[in-house]
Amino acid sequence: MDAEQLRELVRLLKEESLTEITICEGDERITVRQAAPGVRQVPPDERATADETSFALTAPLVGTFYVRPNPDDEPFAVPGDIVQPGDVVGIIEAMKVMNEVRAEEPGRLRRVLVQDGAAVEYGQALIVFERL
Repeated sequence: MDAEQLRELVRLLKEESLTEITICEGDERITVRQAAPGVRQVPPDERATADETSFALTAPLVGTFYVRPNPDDEPFAVPGDIVQPGDVVGIIEAMKVMNEVRAEEPGRLRRVLVQDGAAVEYGQALIVFERL
């Protein structure tokens, strides 16, 4: 693939508001990605990664993240809530399937890093918890 074809892929990605596009020609395969729209970037002064006192729950798949089961319901958890391993803290919709996002260890919810209804990428930090 030459530079002009690559530029065309990037243009198509932006024009169509896609987060990823893969093109295959024979044995050649190229994937171009960009940050998902609506994903809130965390300023450097906010803690979005694990350390001794906190840990981040990351997206197990690509999709749309929701903090509540239905638009009229209360959120699964809000800042200050204590969760236990296995507690549902969000949902990621992927291909019309709702996938529960569960806490992996006990913690106090400190901050939700992604807006409700935002597109998320695999491995993206979603929620920061304080270790208990």
